[in-house]
Amino acid sequence: MVEIRVASEAGACYGVERALQMVEAAADERAGRVHTLGPLIHNPRVVAGLEERGVTVVSSPEEAAGDALLLRTHGVTPDEEARARSLCSRVLDATCPFVKKVHLAAERLSTEGYQVVVVGEAGHPEVEATLPHAPGAVVIGSAAEAAALPHARKVGVVVQTTARRALLAEVVGELLGVAEEVRVVNTICEATAGHQAAADELAREADVMVVIGGRNSANTTRLAEISAARCPRTHHVEGADELCPSWFEGARVIGITAGASTPASQIEAVRGRIAELAGE
Repeated sequence: MVEIRVASEAGACYGVERALQMVEAAADERAGRVHTLGPLIHNPRVVAGLEERGVTVVSSPEEAAGDALLLRTHGVTPDEEARARSLCSRVLDATCPFVKKVHLAAERLSTEGYQVVVVGEAGHPEVEATLPHAPGAVVIGSAAEAAALPHARKVGVVVQTTARRALLAEVVGELLGVAEEVRVVNTICEATAGHQAAADELAREADVMVVIGGRNSANTTRLAEISAARCPRTHHVEGADELCPSWFEGARVIGITAGASTPASQIEAVRGRIAELAGE
């Protein structure tokens, strides 16, 4: 008998559900064209579904001039937001409230004279949107990068909401050796931390793990890494059509987790298909 378990915490977080409700309401109003500044969330299938409803992705506010524009969940720079509000007929801010907290923390630390360090992934949209809130801020993605920082009197730390707690601890440990004072504002989203802990727990017991979410999603990629560390037979998919029957041969416990940009409908589709393939 095959047992299929979904992690106790998995799938779309509050910020994503809020953004999807906003964009769906805007699309339903049908009062002119609707765009998102960058992909609304890191889930290509959801983004493609929105496009089918007429919600297109633009790379700059100028491309949406005169139309309605949603600011993505990962946030945008203050300059992008200002341009959007001056050019677009309507601007809807779908930035995750927890990302907003990162911006405010970075601003506060910068104002108080700290050298701001953003712990996270360089080039990630959330990180890129955070940097302008603290002029001179630097991105640190590893303990080695932290150890290489020049000596500083005061260092203030904020964290990409989807970062691993272990990474934050490693970076702070190194910063204590290069700064006289280190102030940490832990801005890791509790939903992210909960997803990661639940995936780790389930992967310890599963013969096979399936992680659902966009391959461009940082938090989903981390779930796949955490799962693979406990369960070598871990597979990252974006949808049920990517599942392979051979993955489940001989498995007694099959675990499923999903990134914060994965709607419940996608999780259920994958669970149902696994049940068919594994002969539950």
